[in-house]
Amino acid sequence: MIISKQQFLKNKKVYIKKIKQGSVFIYPTDTIYGIGCISTNKKSINRIKEIKQRTNKPFSIIVPSKNYILKKCKYNKNLKKHLKKLPGKYTLILELKNKKLSPNKINTIGVRIPKHWFSKIVKEINLPIITTSVNISNNPYMTSLKDLSTEIKSKVDFIIYQGHLNNKPSKIINLITNQIIKRE
Repeated sequence: MIISKQQFLKNKKVYIKKIKQGSVFIYPTDTIYGIGCISTNKKSINRIKEIKQRTNKPFSIIVPSKNYILKKCKYNKNLKKHLKKLPGKYTLILELKNKKLSPNKINTIGVRIPKHWFSKIVKEINLPIITTSVNISNNPYMTSLKDLSTEIKSKVDFIIYQGHLNNKPSKIINLITNQIIKRE
């Protein structure tokens, strides 16, 4: 089912309930379209791995707030400077205080707060959302419906469509190693 931003916002309570119940959905950001689910729902995360045909590469999350980052991630000297870039087109790689919080079962996590209306929805849900590009691994990412494969479309619960997004994926900054990760 494809819905507009207006349809989503008009029926926001219904869609938030679906998200909390484990829906896998496509949504717009300040960069490209993402596919996601609640980051604590293992069954939904496995659906995304299956959709993307991706098993090893970890997923990033959109977090509800900067405070969430400060509570869940280890503080390092680079964090304060880079938090000022959020919301924005950045994914920050940080070390978690508790590995159990990771949807990836590792002690690091990529966190985002897009400069986009959808971040307000994540804040309202008050739970992190998996964020990864809409594509089968190593294929082009989605910037409009014409980029969406029928295979992926048939496997998600709903799509929030906002028209063509003329952007590139977020810049990944590893604050543990102090490196910018180049995207292929």
